[in-house]
Amino acid sequence: MLPAAEAPLSMTFAGHVVAFGRVLRRAGMKVGSGQIIDALRAVEAVGVARRDDVYQALFSVFVQRHEDAALFTQAFDLYWRGPSQMADILSQMLPRSPAPPPPAPKQQARVQEALAEPAARRPAETREVEVDLMAAYSDAEVLREKDFAAFSADEIEAAHAFLRALRWPVEPMRVRRHTRREKGRRLHQRATMRAGLRGFGEFVTLHRQGPKRKPRPLVVLCDVSGSMEPYARMLLHFMHAMTGGMDRVESFVFGTRLTRITRHLRRRDVDDALDAVTDHVHDWSGGTRIGEALRTFNYTWLRRVLRSGGVVLVISDGCDRGDPALLGREMERLARNCHRLIWLNPLLSYAAYEPLTRGMQAALPHVDHFLAVHNLNALEDLAAVLRRIGA
Repeated sequence: MLPAAEAPLSMTFAGHVVAFGRVLRRAGMKVGSGQIIDALRAVEAVGVARRDDVYQALFSVFVQRHEDAALFTQAFDLYWRGPSQMADILSQMLPRSPAPPPPAPKQQARVQEALAEPAARRPAETREVEVDLMAAYSDAEVLREKDFAAFSADEIEAAHAFLRALRWPVEPMRVRRHTRREKGRRLHQRATMRAGLRGFGEFVTLHRQGPKRKPRPLVVLCDVSGSMEPYARMLLHFMHAMTGGMDRVESFVFGTRLTRITRHLRRRDVDDALDAVTDHVHDWSGGTRIGEALRTFNYTWLRRVLRSGGVVLVISDGCDRGDPALLGREMERLARNCHRLIWLNPLLSYAAYEPLTRGMQAALPHVDHFLAVHNLNALEDLAAVLRRIGA
């Protein structure tokens, strides 16, 4: 008889490992067929005698990002403690463990939604379907008003489609150079002389010129510290949609240090872009030092990516562990070098919120617009502000 670590898996148990991988995929984790095959080999290598061995084997294969660890643990506890179709098998193969602590309600909703088999995967009867336009409109309204922290995986995809369709028409800025315009106020002498030479000295048309305009540079500085974790993934979707829909967008994230992610967000596929960002950022869900991150931007990146006509978006809840005096000085420096400085705070969704933290107290005197960023309606309000930025 082979030891437990060398015994081949039964077909039934292997099927449940495959089903568990699909649950993780529906819950929002990036799980492919290659990972499922590796998971089967890992479980076969460690055996099924101990529950902790199975957990560690699956964890080492499926969890590739820090933010997926809690989601995997909740899915594992809910799935392997007694799915209806395998209760008898698990009672023999996996020892019972005490009930896990209740997960966070918002993450638990994603896990339970993934465990429930979607209706689209079930064999459906051929029948006529009546579309309730009022219900569809109601669902869209609920999605627009729902807090980002409570989004499920499907709702994140729907929200990203909404963000791709949203336009960010930031008014272009005027520069010193002039260009030909049909109704310009100044005479374009070179174009007029050339037209006259082509007409044998007859100056029939007087060409005009006016100020040249070009897109305003937009810089996004997003907080990805522990206090911003419920909003971080959806905000990265927002930054990806803005990068693809506008010219001259530069994106940075910060926790304890500043990291430029512009190159990663230019990838066409949003999942690939977000995976590249999470692999590149090493202070995800850590502490927050906003002042030090802004100082790095001001002294390293400011002259490279920003001009006096640019717009800066700072996305943070203002919970800062650094020096508030440093934050105030760097905010003042940043405000002097841009056209508009906008601070987006997800905590503004609460009616009783007051900016009483030391970070917000130091930053607010230098902010032109203080806006919420907790749902899709708030992002539409931001788009309206950007449209009026020239005024």
